[in-house]
Amino acid sequence: MAELFDNIKQKDRVLLAAVDTGAFDVSASLDELEELVKTADGEPIIRVVQKRPSYDKATCIGSGRLKEIAELCQTNEIDRVIFDCELTATQIRNIEDVCGVFTIDRTMLILDIFASHAKTHEGRLQVEIAQNKYRLPRLAGMGMNLSRLGGGIGTRGPGETKLETDKRHIRARIAALTDELHEIEKRRDMMRKRRKKDGVLTAAIVGYTNAGKSTLLNALTEAGVLSEDKLFATLETTSRAIELPDGRSVTLIDTVGFISRLPHHLVEAFKSTLEEAAQADVIIHVVDLSNAGCENQAEVTRKLLSELGCDGIPVVTVFNKCDKVPYADALEKEKGENEVIISAKSGEGLDKMLSAVAAALPSTCTRCRLLLPFDKAGLLSTIRIDGRVYSEEYTADGIAVDVLVDNKVYYLIEEYKVNSVNKL
Repeated sequence: MAELFDNIKQKDRVLLAAVDTGAFDVSASLDELEELVKTADGEPIIRVVQKRPSYDKATCIGSGRLKEIAELCQTNEIDRVIFDCELTATQIRNIEDVCGVFTIDRTMLILDIFASHAKTHEGRLQVEIAQNKYRLPRLAGMGMNLSRLGGGIGTRGPGETKLETDKRHIRARIAALTDELHEIEKRRDMMRKRRKKDGVLTAAIVGYTNAGKSTLLNALTEAGVLSEDKLFATLETTSRAIELPDGRSVTLIDTVGFISRLPHHLVEAFKSTLEEAAQADVIIHVVDLSNAGCENQAEVTRKLLSELGCDGIPVVTVFNKCDKVPYADALEKEKGENEVIISAKSGEGLDKMLSAVAAALPSTCTRCRLLLPFDKAGLLSTIRIDGRVYSEEYTADGIAVDVLVDNKVYYLIEEYKVNSVNKL
């Protein structure tokens, strides 16, 4: 494990390589890969792009281009070569044989970043499962040292190769980690069911990595979540309750960021965490307005949300970092329904965002004015359990109150209302 997912050392000099098959925007993808390298404390030095109709089975990029990369590695003192696609173990071995430089791919880099940023027990479990699933099919091409006979007594069986032994150990480790993760998922699912049973409203904050989700959560709740200008700075979910302008309470849930071509193993490993969005009452989709590729990033997020089964859940799109763009005022006039322009850093537009979230949430409460007879004063205690009393005045005719009443108990007070209701 340590050999395959060796952490990039401080300021390793990195060569970025990509094959342009026309399947996606290679330039934008390399920009993102460069940011990933910086997040992993590497230093991108040079880029190499080769146009091909398809990936070369032996070297990914082609033997001629690979020789050029080998020369660049030598003249530029490159420590790492990172490919912007998934490599097979055979391709990695062939590239390293020619270049003489440690080589990894985009998925390995992302897994490395996740491993270094995972702080909780659940996060570490999820990352290790993803690493092992990625490693398992690649063992066969990792060298002759995995092909020798084991010769162990009682554990390997006669004639079982080192490769077969390693595969068996990895499968057993994946199974053990998965069982442990399932126990955590059960507890998470029980918490979700408890929130639903208690009528707790939830809003999942989702978006592309580094869009400002954690900064937004901190600005609204002072949660103290790590917020850095790096990709995947936050991996664990954080929940905090806030009060909306209409008086209702909603629990905000921060989630792991998305990225284009997010490795399948990570989606599977973090499925229980990402499902927070699928179980939410409303989704707050944060978009980095200052990023030139924000439209593509937003589309990646929308597709992943659809894959997670989030279709049908109300979405409030929040264009963040308006303080970094000169055209924010013009966009304010063009924004559509359920779209808000904000700056989580400065606080601009947060009140509008909260109002939009309140409007998007399902109707659960009713705000109205009541005139309660004195002998019905006990209803105020019932209202306060899941609602709120804004004002209370004792008059000659009874108790005049302005209240937010949970719809479950609205029938108890309906006859005492003195004005039209406002469904919230």
